[in-house]
Amino acid sequence: MKAGIVGLPNVGKSTLFNCLSNAKAQSANFPFCTIEPNIGVVNVPDPRIEKLEELVKPERVQMATVDIVDIAGLVKGASKGEGLGNQFLGNIRECNAIIHVLRCFDNDNIIHVDGNVNPIRDKETIDIELQLKDLETVEKRLEKVKRAAKTGNKEAIVEEGLLNRIRETLLQAKSARTVEPKGYEEEELFESFQLITSKPVLYVCNVDEDSAATGNKYVDQVRELVKDENAEVIVLAVGTEADITELETYEERKMFLEDMGLHEPGASVLIRAAYKLLNQQTYFTAGVKEVRAWTINVGSTAPQAAGVIHTDFEKGFIKAEVIGYNDFVTLGSESACRDAGKLRIEGKEYVVADGDVMHFRFNV
Repeated sequence: MKAGIVGLPNVGKSTLFNCLSNAKAQSANFPFCTIEPNIGVVNVPDPRIEKLEELVKPERVQMATVDIVDIAGLVKGASKGEGLGNQFLGNIRECNAIIHVLRCFDNDNIIHVDGNVNPIRDKETIDIELQLKDLETVEKRLEKVKRAAKTGNKEAIVEEGLLNRIRETLLQAKSARTVEPKGYEEEELFESFQLITSKPVLYVCNVDEDSAATGNKYVDQVRELVKDENAEVIVLAVGTEADITELETYEERKMFLEDMGLHEPGASVLIRAAYKLLNQQTYFTAGVKEVRAWTINVGSTAPQAAGVIHTDFEKGFIKAEVIGYNDFVTLGSESACRDAGKLRIEGKEYVVADGDVMHFRFNV
């Protein structure tokens, strides 16, 4: 599962990527600095795993991760191949969610591709190009399915109806994610279309250092614009956060953040938000050899969760021993939870809760 960082050229995408992944992608003051997408595997900050480490004292700790992709900047006309349009759109199609970076700071020394700072216009530029590309995809598919629908094919009739609703939505300059599929059949079809604007989105307002804690007029404009999109808006002073990651000690970084009025790096907030955006959650295994966070889709069953460790665990699943995270932390150990009757035996139908501490029994 990958989240792609998108936006116009020169809004801070590669600097944000570096900040998140410490991967040192090239970032500079000219358009199209990023050509090939950079991919970083980023640890998901989670205080729960720190608490488990404190209690269990394992030999090693493995955190959950999320893949972040830094994608080339997009310009007007990208849907028709302008700039790096075709490459950009192909790269974003391969991602599962979108982190949309908007420039929300004034600085005459940093070039803006359209000449001045206007996050509303910038957002609309990106949205329109993605919508135009999706419209092209939908209309091509409609041409094919109409013929089958005319013969009375029930599946084709359902698909034609859904495609027409999506087409009308796109023509109104709205993204496909605002269309509500009706029933399971439409949900499956909708997912199979792989539309770019159907992907969940998170907006990152890149601000100056003084606006990191409270935002500014540009951030207020963005929040007002997206209030009906069911999308989160995160405020981040990307350049400053990148500088903080260069500081050598934790104490220095903490002091810098406190001076900005922040309790933790904005990058940590963003990573957790991206993890949630991808519909991911965590369960833990906790033993003296290793405390580890495992990533699963929200709604995964116990066998599916076991399969993340090894496919044999899922094939031969017998049962799962489950302790709720709060019970584990309150009582302090697996044995104490067992003695207190807080260790449960769950079967194949059990839907894993976020934070469960689990052991699996299997036989292959």
